[in-house]
Amino acid sequence: MSRTLTAPRTLPGFWLPRLAWGALAYNVLVILWGAVVRLTGAGAGCGDHWPLCNGVVVPQNPTLHTVIEFSHRLTSGASGLLAIALVGLAFLVTRPGHPARFGAVLSLGLIILEGLVGGAQVLLGLTAQSTDPARGFVQGIHLANTFLLLGALLLTALWASGGPRLRLRGQGLAGLWSFTGLGLVLVLGMAGAVTALGDLLFLPADGTPLDTVRRDFAASASMIENLRIVHPMLAVLTAAFLVWLGLFLRRERPSPEVNRWSLLLWSVLGLQMVAGFANVALKAPAWMQLTHLLLACALWLVAVMLSYRALTALRASRPAPSGVAA
Repeated sequence: MSRTLTAPRTLPGFWLPRLAWGALAYNVLVILWGAVVRLTGAGAGCGDHWPLCNGVVVPQNPTLHTVIEFSHRLTSGASGLLAIALVGLAFLVTRPGHPARFGAVLSLGLIILEGLVGGAQVLLGLTAQSTDPARGFVQGIHLANTFLLLGALLLTALWASGGPRLRLRGQGLAGLWSFTGLGLVLVLGMAGAVTALGDLLFLPADGTPLDTVRRDFAASASMIENLRIVHPMLAVLTAAFLVWLGLFLRRERPSPEVNRWSLLLWSVLGLQMVAGFANVALKAPAWMQLTHLLLACALWLVAVMLSYRALTALRASRPAPSGVAA
């Protein structure tokens, strides 16, 4: 066993991986609470002011929508403070060039970008019941940044825990198809964000899902309604590719970790497909949309984890320098 795995850590080094994993879990909760803001129509709870709420730091005599929106801003701000702490601790306890430093800085940058995108939504009035097509575009960008943030936090946690460095060169088809799969899941999530927005602004039609599709392509339908069909079609394509990807990586990069995470990927994918069908059948109730979003986050994280394990499988037998001060 390598010395880096057996040497005792200092107290800050002990807390770095725990802070990274905690930040990841916390941000998933912030994402779900952000969905509650959208589902309750509370996005305009602070008016068109940002970062202030109704023009003040702390709103006075707030309505329920103001409480929901303001609490979301507070929890989002706390995620920024966690990211700053993560960067500081990573630079304190790791050596120069350690990947955990890069991951922590990247996570902080994506959290800042997340706040700016959210602020743009408020300042441009793309909240509450706005049906502006630009809202669908911003919603998709918001989701993509959210997924990238979760991926950065996951990698930071892995590196802080002593995981091997991820190298992109020389990965061959395993690298190409892994990143293709991640790209498909990312685009699927963006399309899902637009579909969820459409379900909120334009309730599914009475009758069968086909009735909703017909209405979505009526002459009076908006672009957000037109795009609602993209998500389920892309979901079928992505699901088929991910099933194949798991089989491919098991063959090309055989290891217990790849086998474990490919099996988990298929399991989460199956649950997500069931949730997607249930969401359509039940006409997208709020609790079902939250479940669908949680599974989408899980699917993305498992896909990132599988890709990471596959692309580091060739170096799994080498001791990974943690770089954490002992």
